[in-house]
Amino acid sequence: MEPAEVAMLVRRATEGDPTAWDAIVDEYAGLLRSVVRGFRLNEGQAADAVQTTWLRLVEHVADLREPEHLAGWLKTTARRACLEIIRHSGREQLVDCEDDRGEVGSARYQDPDQDGPEVSALRGEQRRLLRRALADLPERHRQLLELLLASPPVSYRDISSRLGMPIGSIGPTRARVLAHLREELAPVGLHDLVLS
Repeated sequence: MEPAEVAMLVRRATEGDPTAWDAIVDEYAGLLRSVVRGFRLNEGQAADAVQTTWLRLVEHVADLREPEHLAGWLKTTARRACLEIIRHSGREQLVDCEDDRGEVGSARYQDPDQDGPEVSALRGEQRRLLRRALADLPERHRQLLELLLASPPVSYRDISSRLGMPIGSIGPTRARVLAHLREELAPVGLHDLVLS
């Protein structure tokens, strides 16, 4: 698509033209899938990354300074979404370690409880407050979060089937639940514990 055509589509989308949005999605959906595929995310994470990218476009379409470069903006936004998912999905903390000769070796697991009793006590209190906030959620939202955090991962298709929820609403519902948790935990300074 020519840059002038892209700029016109973005302008029309900014004005709320649904056919412009459809054309943008048709044009760039394959691009987003290819960017996300390069990060080797599971099915649910990949769907979240794509949804997050489209959501960011909806939120910022009017702010695009160079709408003719929409493809680059989408690629950058998709990469950032993937990196954010990766950053928040790891439960193990890998660190570089040195062998006896001072050479950097392969990564090893670092036990978070090796930080000392004060840090361990603080983490315990944080976990208690987070559990309390989770317990206050509606049952359906709690079930959704449990399925999304299950190990091994549960596919969006299975989550949809178990909860009777359309696949397309899983990511947005997850985002709303996590935003609610962040809001609940902000007064005690724990909003950073909640994954995005």
